[in-house]
Formats: sequence, C-alpha cells, structure tokens
Amino acid sequence: MIDTARLRVLHQVALQGSFSRAAAALRITPSAVSQQVAALERSVGTTVVVRTSRGVTLTDAGRLLVEAAEVVTAELTAARQRIDRLAGGRTPLRIATYSSGGRALLPAALTRLLAAHPALEVTILEREPEDSLPLLRQGAVDLALAYSFDEPQPLTPGERRRLRWTPLPDDPLYAVLPRAHPLAARTRLDLAELADQRWVLGCLKTEAHLRRQAARIGIELDIAATTTDYFFAQALVRAGVGVSLIPRVALEDSPDQAVVELGPYRPVRHVAAVTTRRGLETPHLAQLVDLLAGQPSGGAGVR
Repeated sequence: MIDTARLRVLHQVALQGSFSRAAAALRITPSAVSQQVAALERSVGTTVVVRTSRGVTLTDAGRLLVEAAEVVTAELTAARQRIDRLAGGRTPLRIATYSSGGRALLPAALTRLLAAHPALEVTILEREPEDSLPLLRQGAVDLALAYSFDEPQPLTPGERRRLRWTPLPDDPLYAVLPRAHPLAARTRLDLAELADQRWVLGCLKTEAHLRRQAARIGIELDIAATTTDYFFAQALVRAGVGVSLIPRVALEDSPDQAVVELGPYRPVRHVAAVTTRRGLETPHLAQLVDLLAGQPSGGAGVR
C-alpha cells in the first residue's frame, strides 16, 4: 500500500522543484522530505526523483505517483465538500479566473446559474492559468477560466485523462494607438510597421508572447511600460506613452484611442473553461460550462 502522506510530500517536491522549497511549503525539515521520498521509493521499488544541480527531476514512476497524488487529493476534497453540504445545505462552487476573462465572461453566466441554483455558494479566486490549473488538479477549485497563446489545447495527454478543456470563443488581440498617431487611421497593421514604436503592455504573458513574435521577424521591442492591468495600459496609450497590444475582452471604447487589427500576424488567446471530467457530472458545473461556452467574449467594438 502506498502511503498517502508520502505522496503528498512527493507532490510538493514536484510543485516546488526542490526538497528545500517543498520542506518550506510543508513546514518540515529538508531531511524529513528526503526521508519521506526515500521511504516512498523503497515502498514502490524504484527511483521517483533524480537530484541535479538545477533541482529535482521526476522519473516516469515519479510522474505517475504525482498524478495519483493529485487524484487522491481531489477525491478527498470532493468528499469533504459533500460532507459539508450534508451538514450545511449549501453547495460550494469555487472558480479561479484571470481578471479580464472573468470580468467579461462570468457575471452574465453566474447570474443565470444562481437563478437556477440559489443554494450555490460561489467563491472566486483571481489567478493566471499557470496558477489556476494546478489548483484545479489539486481539487482546490471546481473550474478554471484559462487561456493559451500558442495552442488551442495545451493539456498534456496525461492531463486530458482527468481534465476537460472546453473551448470558449477565442479572444483576439489588437494594436491600440493614440488617436493622433500617424497609423491610427489604418484598418490593419503588420507588426513590422510598429518596429520603431514604444510599447505599453498590460500583461507579462502578453509581453512574452509579443517578444517571441518580434524575435521571429527580427525586430527588438522598445518597452516603455509593463503593467498587470490592460486598462492602465490603455490609459497610458491615450496619454501618448506608447502603443499597446490589448485582448478584445479588455478593449475600452474611447475617442482618444484607435483599435487596429494586426495581420498577417494575428495574436489570439485560446480561452477555455477547464474542469475535471468527474466535475462535469455535477449538474450545476456542467450548466455553468454550457453558459460560458454559449456567450460572446465581449469587449468594445472594433472598427
């Protein structure tokens, strides 16, 4: 029998990338972490981690055990919730979402969901996909609103056995310029035409994506400001600080800025409602996914 407490330790090692950081997260000593992992290896008869100068790497067996740890954690969390519902009569619904997607997609869907299920007790966590998906795998949330720049379905084959990535309307990004900018009257711009511009960016992942595309065509970005708020970024654009790249859901309708489509490079966020496959057996969660998938992504009009 595999000890679930040792699985929990291995899971933290995988999340944190080292024994010392796992120990800090678990509030135990690094030597205790090492002992627990060694005991787990003895019980399964094979190595589960390999230590390197850069940290810890899981073996194939280790990856299987971490996946099992996530399943066990999620099942125990679900059981705890069912027990709580028996005692209190309320049904928790926990959602992790990135801010711009949550702002555009959740209010209308939740209004209809709560009208049909008034006993739901909704909790919202603002998290980017790199944080919300681990919470979903651990059973800490029931649904994650997430997105991917580079591929429509970024889950690994192992994750697809447990998680369901339900595509929502794509969220294209647009160039936003001050209204007085010489290129503001254009209907479409090539990224190369903005090579000499200063950029104001409202998201670190958007910046990373834009830098990859700029490097691909041989230009270097001049960054005037990096924020974590698309609305602040647009305010800086209107002030004349630079140009920006803004997703449709966060576009503001202002006479002081111009919104221009990019092409042939057309950046897009592939948006999804991500749940566990078992979670979709819950009627209210399945209904929420349907509501999210059936509505437009929102955002200001684009000329």
